[in-house]
Amino acid sequence: MSPSHKTVPHASCIAIREVLNRVGDKWSVLIVQLLADGPKRFSELRRAVEGISQRMLTLTLKGLERDGLVTRTVYPTLPLRVEYELTSLGRTLRKPIQSLAKWAQQNRERIQQSRNRYDAQSSAHKSQILR
Repeated sequence: MSPSHKTVPHASCIAIREVLNRVGDKWSVLIVQLLADGPKRFSELRRAVEGISQRMLTLTLKGLERDGLVTRTVYPTLPLRVEYELTSLGRTLRKPIQSLAKWAQQNRERIQQSRNRYDAQSSAHKSQILR
């Protein structure tokens, strides 16, 4: 959508892009869903998110904290205990995520069928060009 688009103000486009950049990354939605059950320690999150590196989990949590979606609480124990929890703003993100997940589940097969058709047409077109 270009800044000159008349039905959605430019400021709204920027806000939408910023939010989609956060929730559209590989890990944020999964972490928000995991924290929906209550506070979790870093190690609990790392075990629960298959394939995430320690560095990527740290970066994702910092981004979620920066955006006000997650709080980080450090307990002065030995060793230090750190917990992450959704903020009230973070909890409001659960409903749109659940709606998107429902839509994705309902339409996954149709999307895959469209991809298959497109790929088949694209392959046929390439074959004709190469002849």
